[in-house]
Amino acid sequence: MIDLHDETFVVAPPADVARRLADPRLWARWWPALELTVSEDRGPQGLRWAVRGELSGSAEIWLDPWHDGVIVHWFLRADPATRARVRPVGTRPLPTRPLPSRALVRLRRGYAEAYKGHIHAFKDQVESGRPAGVPRSSPER
Repeated sequence: MIDLHDETFVVAPPADVARRLADPRLWARWWPALELTVSEDRGPQGLRWAVRGELSGSAEIWLDPWHDGVIVHWFLRADPATRARVRPVGTRPLPTRPLPSRALVRLRRGYAEAYKGHIHAFKDQVESGRPAGVPRSSPER
Protein backbone atom coordinates (compact mmCIF):
# COMPACT_ATOMS: atom_id res chain seq x y z
CA MET A 1 0.00 0.00 0.00
CA ILE A 2 1.04 3.58 -0.60
CA ASP A 3 0.41 5.78 2.43
CA LEU A 4 1.87 9.25 1.94
CA HIS A 5 1.36 12.55 3.72
CA ASP A 6 2.91 15.98 3.49
CA GLU A 7 2.53 19.40 5.11
CA THR A 8 3.53 22.60 3.34
CA PHE A 9 2.99 26.14 4.64
CA VAL A 10 1.75 28.62 2.03
CA VAL A 11 1.68 32.34 2.85
CA ALA A 12 -1.56 33.27 1.10
CA PRO A 13 -5.22 33.74 1.99
CA PRO A 14 -6.68 30.31 2.79
CA ALA A 15 -9.73 30.99 0.60
CA ASP A 16 -7.46 31.71 -2.39
CA VAL A 17 -5.47 28.53 -1.81
CA ALA A 18 -8.71 26.51 -1.49
CA ARG A 19 -10.10 27.98 -4.72
CA ARG A 20 -6.92 27.24 -6.67
CA LEU A 21 -6.54 23.69 -5.33
CA ALA A 22 -10.19 22.90 -6.15
CA ASP A 23 -9.53 23.20 -9.91
CA PRO A 24 -9.81 19.78 -11.60
CA ARG A 25 -7.35 20.91 -14.30
CA LEU A 26 -4.71 21.22 -11.58
CA TRP A 27 -5.36 17.65 -10.40
CA ALA A 28 -5.04 16.37 -13.97
CA ARG A 29 -1.62 18.04 -14.28
CA TRP A 30 -0.41 16.89 -10.86
CA TRP A 31 -1.69 13.30 -11.09
CA PRO A 32 -2.09 12.39 -14.79
CA ALA A 33 -2.19 8.62 -14.13
CA LEU A 34 -5.06 8.99 -11.65
CA GLU A 35 -8.77 9.57 -12.03
CA LEU A 36 -9.95 11.63 -9.05
CA THR A 37 -13.62 11.82 -8.11
CA VAL A 38 -14.56 14.25 -5.37
CA SER A 39 -16.03 12.29 -2.47
CA GLU A 40 -16.23 15.28 -0.14
CA ASP A 41 -15.94 18.96 -0.99
CA ARG A 42 -15.24 20.72 2.29
CA GLY A 43 -14.94 24.16 0.68
CA PRO A 44 -12.30 26.25 2.44
CA GLN A 45 -11.11 23.18 4.36
CA GLY A 46 -10.19 21.19 1.26
CA LEU A 47 -11.23 18.13 -0.72
CA ARG A 48 -11.33 14.37 -0.47
CA TRP A 49 -11.22 12.15 -3.53
CA ALA A 50 -11.79 8.56 -4.53
CA VAL A 51 -8.75 7.50 -6.57
CA ARG A 52 -8.75 5.16 -9.57
CA GLY A 53 -6.27 4.46 -12.34
CA GLU A 54 -2.66 3.60 -11.57
CA LEU A 55 -3.70 3.56 -7.89
CA SER A 56 -6.95 2.73 -6.16
CA GLY A 57 -7.88 4.31 -2.84
CA SER A 58 -8.34 7.83 -1.50
CA ALA A 59 -6.57 11.18 -1.45
CA GLU A 60 -7.14 14.37 0.48
CA ILE A 61 -6.02 17.95 0.66
CA TRP A 62 -6.86 19.45 4.04
CA LEU A 63 -6.34 23.17 4.53
CA ASP A 64 -5.49 24.44 8.00
CA PRO A 65 -5.39 28.25 8.37
CA TRP A 66 -2.33 29.26 10.38
CA HIS A 67 -0.98 32.75 11.11
CA ASP A 68 -0.82 34.67 7.81
CA GLY A 69 -1.30 31.64 5.58
CA VAL A 70 -2.42 28.05 5.43
CA ILE A 71 -0.87 24.64 6.02
CA VAL A 72 -1.66 22.38 3.07
CA HIS A 73 -1.89 18.79 4.33
CA TRP A 74 -1.84 16.13 1.60
CA PHE A 75 -2.71 12.48 2.09
CA LEU A 76 -2.61 9.63 -0.42
CA ARG A 77 -3.72 6.19 0.71
CA ALA A 78 -3.97 3.73 -2.14
CA ASP A 79 -3.02 0.38 -3.52
CA PRO A 80 -1.25 0.10 -6.86
CA ALA A 81 -3.33 -1.37 -9.65
CA THR A 82 -2.35 -5.01 -9.96
CA ARG A 83 -0.91 -6.34 -13.16
CA ALA A 84 -3.07 -8.93 -14.89
CA ARG A 85 -1.38 -12.26 -15.48
CA VAL A 86 -1.33 -13.71 -18.96
CA ARG A 87 -3.56 -16.75 -19.34
CA PRO A 88 -4.29 -19.15 -22.18
CA VAL A 89 -7.47 -18.42 -24.14
CA GLY A 90 -10.46 -20.41 -22.88
CA THR A 91 -9.13 -20.94 -19.34
CA ARG A 92 -10.41 -19.30 -16.17
CA PRO A 93 -8.81 -16.04 -15.09
CA LEU A 94 -5.71 -16.32 -12.96
CA PRO A 95 -5.37 -14.17 -9.87
CA THR A 96 -3.59 -10.88 -10.33
CA ARG A 97 -0.22 -10.40 -8.72
CA PRO A 98 1.02 -7.48 -6.68
CA LEU A 99 3.86 -5.27 -7.78
CA PRO A 100 7.32 -6.44 -6.73
CA SER A 101 8.56 -4.54 -3.66
CA ARG A 102 11.17 -2.52 -5.62
CA ALA A 103 8.51 -1.37 -8.07
CA LEU A 104 6.27 -0.37 -5.17
CA VAL A 105 9.13 1.64 -3.61
CA ARG A 106 9.73 3.42 -6.94
CA LEU A 107 6.01 4.15 -7.33
CA ARG A 108 5.73 5.49 -3.78
CA ARG A 109 8.86 7.64 -4.17
CA GLY A 110 7.64 8.90 -7.55
CA TYR A 111 4.34 10.14 -6.10
CA ALA A 112 6.05 11.72 -3.08
CA GLU A 113 8.69 13.54 -5.15
CA ALA A 114 6.21 14.65 -7.81
CA TYR A 115 3.84 16.08 -5.20
CA LYS A 116 6.66 17.97 -3.47
CA GLY A 117 7.67 19.51 -6.80
CA HIS A 118 4.07 20.48 -7.62
CA ILE A 119 3.27 21.98 -4.20
CA HIS A 120 6.51 23.99 -4.17
CA ALA A 121 5.80 25.37 -7.66
CA PHE A 122 2.25 26.17 -6.48
CA LYS A 123 3.66 27.90 -3.37
CA ASP A 124 6.10 29.93 -5.49
CA GLN A 125 3.27 31.03 -7.79
CA VAL A 126 0.82 31.92 -5.00
CA GLU A 127 3.47 33.75 -2.94
CA SER A 128 5.08 35.56 -5.89
CA GLY A 129 6.05 39.13 -5.12
CA ARG A 130 6.30 38.57 -1.37
CA PRO A 131 9.86 38.63 -0.05
CA ALA A 132 10.81 35.59 2.04
CA GLY A 133 10.26 36.12 5.76
CA VAL A 134 7.84 39.01 5.26
CA PRO A 135 4.23 38.49 6.42
CA ARG A 136 1.40 38.69 3.94
CA SER A 137 0.30 42.31 3.52
CA SER A 138 -3.45 41.73 3.79
CA PRO A 139 -4.79 39.90 6.83
CA GLU A 140 -7.85 38.46 5.04
CA ARG A 141 -8.68 34.92 6.06
